[in-house]
This record gives sequence, structure tokens and C-alpha cells, in this order.
Amino acid sequence: MTADLTYLAMTALLTGLLWLPYILGQISNNGMMKPADFANPKPRKAPLWVQRANRAHVNAVETLAPFAVLVLIAHVAGVADENTALWCAVFFWARVAHAIVYILGIPFARSFAFAAGNVALIALFITLI
Repeated sequence: MTADLTYLAMTALLTGLLWLPYILGQISNNGMMKPADFANPKPRKAPLWVQRANRAHVNAVETLAPFAVLVLIAHVAGVADENTALWCAVFFWARVAHAIVYILGIPFARSFAFAAGNVALIALFITLI
């Protein structure tokens, strides 16, 4: 498996696991949901870090699609190389940093990590064309 696909798989796993802090925070704050809670569309109250964990997960889901498309284009077109691998690595580690600093509530670091991920996406696109 290429480095690009490895980073895509790790990004998918990261995105898939980012719901855990939110769920664990909800359970620790509100306890397990009861059957009546599922029918109630009103969200349960949660500490700010739990709300940020939810937003970090949603943001990761939103950025996974364009990253996956670019990685798969590189793979199918046979143009995956050291440059694409570098930008895939930058994207993945930027997403790890983004999730951590978002959940911790570090605003400027969050913006920097988000921007780094977007720069990696743009650079990956430029490398492909």
C-alpha cells in the first residue's frame, strides 16, 4: 500500500474514532440515554469540551471527503509520489493536531492546524495537476 493510501486509511480511522470523546463526555455528564431520550430531539446539556469534541468530529467528517478524493485520484492516475505522500502526511498530522487543540479549546492553535490541513489539500491538488 502506498504512503498516500496509508495516510488516507489513518485519516479515516481518526475521523471514525473522533465520536468517542463526545459520547464518553455525554455519558460521564448525563449518564446513559434512556429510551425516551431517543425520541426527544432536544440535545442534552454538556460541558464545553464535549461540545467542542462534537464539532471536531463533524469538522473531520467534512474534510475527509475532499482529502479522500484527491488521494484516490493520485492513486488511480498513478501519480502518487514523494510529494503527494508529504502532503498526505501534513494533512493527517494537521487533522490530529486540530482535533486535540479543538477539544482542549485552544483557539489560535485550532485555526493554525485547520489552515495547515487546507494548505496540504491545496498543495496536493496542485501536485496532481
